[in-house]
Amino acid sequence: MKKSISLPVRMVLYALLILFAIVQVYPIIWVIISSLKDSQELLYSASYALPKRLYFGNYVHALKMSSIPKAFLNSTIVAVLTLGLEAVLACPFAFALSKLQFKAGPKLFSIVLMGMMIPTFVCLIPMFRMYNAMGLRNTYFSLVLPQLGFGLPMSVYMYKSFMEYVPNSLLEAADIDGATTWQSFTRIVVPMVKNATVTIITYKFIYVWNEFTYANTFMTERTMKTLPIMLKDFAGEYGMIEWGPTYAAITMAILPTLIIYFFLSKNIIEGMALGAVKM
Repeated sequence: MKKSISLPVRMVLYALLILFAIVQVYPIIWVIISSLKDSQELLYSASYALPKRLYFGNYVHALKMSSIPKAFLNSTIVAVLTLGLEAVLACPFAFALSKLQFKAGPKLFSIVLMGMMIPTFVCLIPMFRMYNAMGLRNTYFSLVLPQLGFGLPMSVYMYKSFMEYVPNSLLEAADIDGATTWQSFTRIVVPMVKNATVTIITYKFIYVWNEFTYANTFMTERTMKTLPIMLKDFAGEYGMIEWGPTYAAITMAILPTLIIYFFLSKNIIEGMALGAVKM
């Protein structure tokens, strides 16, 4: 029989959770509120104060002084290509490692995990020289390929952990009924790891959407800049910054991640709870 947690302990835990939530959420709320203030309110009002009136001029100014729509499109294309390829490659690979018994499976999985220990910055200069020689700089694939390569080991590991939850007896029954391995994978395993796919894609989307190092290194043309690189345009000469439009640009940049997490949070929590059983 489980022991119930005493009231004082529960109050302390709730207080810690509330404090943690405030620390996490306050910067986001502060940026959004600041983006709706005019220059006078930003200068003289308290940072936590609500705006006296909603001022959308910062958003108009941000759109005029930078190429946010083009940068938004670039980030979207890179994210869709990276996440799509990562799911298409990691899911069947993890299925093979988890459910198909072959001698080299454990060794191959160990090699995959070794990819998680390679620092990305070690490969930055070699990749720059290689992309420069191949003419891949200022192309979407110069961002997709490194993020895909360094992201696959973690995705394979997470998929494999989730697939351990799929009963082998279910696949054996499908095999007896005459289903091929590919049919068992596409019709049984893929639907069962839907929450895992949502979890992995959402987790990776936040990283890909906010990626700065590769974009700053490989994208030198203004028309190919992604959102994190475009935000640098708001730092003017001698570091002078127009904070109102900057807050507005930051708000527009983080909006997709907030929307995606808001709509998919249930699947993410279920997926993480399911993966925790075997991880």
